[in-house]
Amino acid sequence: MSAARKLVVPIVGIGLLVALIGLPAQADNKGMEILEARCSGCHDLKGPAPATLKELWARKGPDLFYAGNKYKRAWLESWLQKPKRIRPAGYFYVDHIKPTEDGDVIDKSTLKPHMALSAEEAHDVAEALMSLKANSHLITKGEYKPGKISLTMGEMRFDKFRGCMACHEIEPGYGGLSGPEVYTVARRLQEDFMMSYMRDPQAWDPKIFMPNMHLREGDLEKFVHYFRALSEEDFE
Repeated sequence: MSAARKLVVPIVGIGLLVALIGLPAQADNKGMEILEARCSGCHDLKGPAPATLKELWARKGPDLFYAGNKYKRAWLESWLQKPKRIRPAGYFYVDHIKPTEDGDVIDKSTLKPHMALSAEEAHDVAEALMSLKANSHLITKGEYKPGKISLTMGEMRFDKFRGCMACHEIEPGYGGLSGPEVYTVARRLQEDFMMSYMRDPQAWDPKIFMPNMHLREGDLEKFVHYFRALSEEDFE
């Protein structure tokens, strides 16, 4: 066998290996191209989180540079095709309310719908988002241990003991408007992320309005139990 023929096999083998390794990366790249072209105007893809209130106030949507540590992939792919508002009053409550004799109400004329993606685009974008894993050191994989709590006891902890309903809805139309709804949070977010975020919101987002409630470790888990129980309810 000539030297030239001897070189053919390894070269072809290396080319095949590169092609196979490159397949997932190509999907990531397609999704990242969409993110950079169509989403980066409202979402930070690179970080870090805002370090001043001025920077925080300029934020138009949630940071995505740690999306892979935060969201559940199946939810991302589904939501991107049929976006539904998670914060009833938009990202910043004060920008989207108006006073009335009955109190503040949402001024829906100020809210803009989120763009929808095709199924293929949503797949590629979700793939790309799951590769963004900043702040992994804040996550303890497998920290959350599944368990049960009654909706009554969960609501008592959430509302009566901690006052969280001042900002969050626990069902459509019932609860605060300034924060994201929590009756779908267990479908959206990874359980280990929820544990970490509730333990210290400012570790993830230094200037965020979410207060550190200094929850006990057992309470963190019970809150996630409650969110999971809420997510099983049919509020549609």
